[in-house]
Amino acid sequence: MQIDLDLLFSWGAIAEKYKKNETIFDENGTAHFYYQIIDGSVRLYNSNDDGKEFTQDLFINGDSFGDASLLIDKTYPSKAVSLKDTTIIKLTKEKFLKIIEEYPYLQKKFMVSLAQKIHAKSETSSGIINQKPEFRIVAFLNTFKRKSVTCSDRVLVPYTRQEIANFTGLRVETVIRVCTRMNHLNKVEIINHKLYY
Repeated sequence: MQIDLDLLFSWGAIAEKYKKNETIFDENGTAHFYYQIIDGSVRLYNSNDDGKEFTQDLFINGDSFGDASLLIDKTYPSKAVSLKDTTIIKLTKEKFLKIIEEYPYLQKKFMVSLAQKIHAKSETSSGIINQKPEFRIVAFLNTFKRKSVTCSDRVLVPYTRQEIANFTGLRVETVIRVCTRMNHLNKVEIINHKLYY
């Protein structure tokens, strides 16, 4: 969900800058803020004791994240980290709840946003259940392309093969091999090691 920046600032929101790979909140941390990306990107992920990571979601300019935990007084189910230098607007939980109470159109917008996230998560889970690596990668690329604001046929995928592996639950070697095969079949383009879909 995207809330008008002027409205957020008028309610006391602040903009914070995060360096690449800087933690925004930790898994099991208490939800205190509404977060909305002004510029940059954020990854939500879980990791196990062996250091294996699984990406839950990726967010870009205009996206909000961590919203559900604010409403149900639960801790964050995953860790949030900036993928590059990122500017994020933060608003306290109390003020965020007052805004959505005061502006009914934002309540509806918020419900639609949560429904879209639940639907996308279901589609992602369906893709992960499928054991075929190409299917998982295509599901990830389709999700990214739907979120992209460009109208061109092929878009630059700004994620490394390792980040795609983390999101799909595949090994990075598998992602590289499958993307190379998809390139030969004209399903993707690889130009100077950059992936286009």
